[in-house]
Amino acid sequence: MEKFIKTTTKIALFKGRKIRRTLYNNEWWFSVVDVIEALTGTDRPRKYWNDLKKKLVEEGYREVSEKIGQLKLEASDGKKYFTDCADTETIFRIIQSIPSPKAEPFKRWLAKVGYERIQEIENPELSTKRTRMLYKLKGYSDNWIEKRMRGIVIREELTDEWQKRGVEEQRDYEILTAEISKATFGITPGEYKKFKGLNRENLRDHMDDLELIFTMLGERATTEIHRTEDSKGTPKLRKDAKAGGDIAGDARRQLEKRLKKSIVSNKNYLEKPESQKELKK
Repeated sequence: MEKFIKTTTKIALFKGRKIRRTLYNNEWWFSVVDVIEALTGTDRPRKYWNDLKKKLVEEGYREVSEKIGQLKLEASDGKKYFTDCADTETIFRIIQSIPSPKAEPFKRWLAKVGYERIQEIENPELSTKRTRMLYKLKGYSDNWIEKRMRGIVIREELTDEWQKRGVEEQRDYEILTAEISKATFGITPGEYKKFKGLNRENLRDHMDDLELIFTMLGERATTEIHRTEDSKGTPKLRKDAKAGGDIAGDARRQLEKRLKKSIVSNKNYLEKPESQKELKK
């Protein structure tokens, strides 16, 4: 953690208490002492945190030190200092070890989420239903949700093929995905997110119908090419990815010519979440 990428710092409200946080490696990291102070009311949060670290190690969470990062956060004097920070998963683990009534709602919520995940393992259909419900609550139309859900299935089939055909590293998945996107839309997913003004949001959740359709076409075509040609190894899979993307890209350009407008849009299907709006201020 000695070196850290450019971060964006914000303050989150936590039951009326301020919790400093910073965006690091595209994830929110939170000030541990701020969370402890908010949940315990202690006037010595740093000492409480030092004692809690020892307790966590005794409980078997020996990786606690490795999970904590020193990131610069703004203090009350307006200056930035290195502060113990943790990502969401680690913060939840820390909260579980805080013996305070204020922490109980979080503990109950975590237990509920864990129970739901076990249910989904036993009955995968529940996961699909919950995903549909979440999209509905966010304001997406039924027609859009159907396309998005179909796109998720097509994506999973493609990544399964990649895994079976020799892809092991996450970086390779990203490279193959970028090949399809470049051939389909002329830009990589990262460039697409910047074009739409997105940060941490899921790119596909901000695509309109046509963007989703051409994304699906490129990925489905790639899957079929893999299967037909029995492709193996990243170099061949990469060629297939470009070929599948080219098929979708050709179709996109034909439609753009007929419509006399670009399918690749910097508009988002829905308004950005409030947190993202704040981030842009």
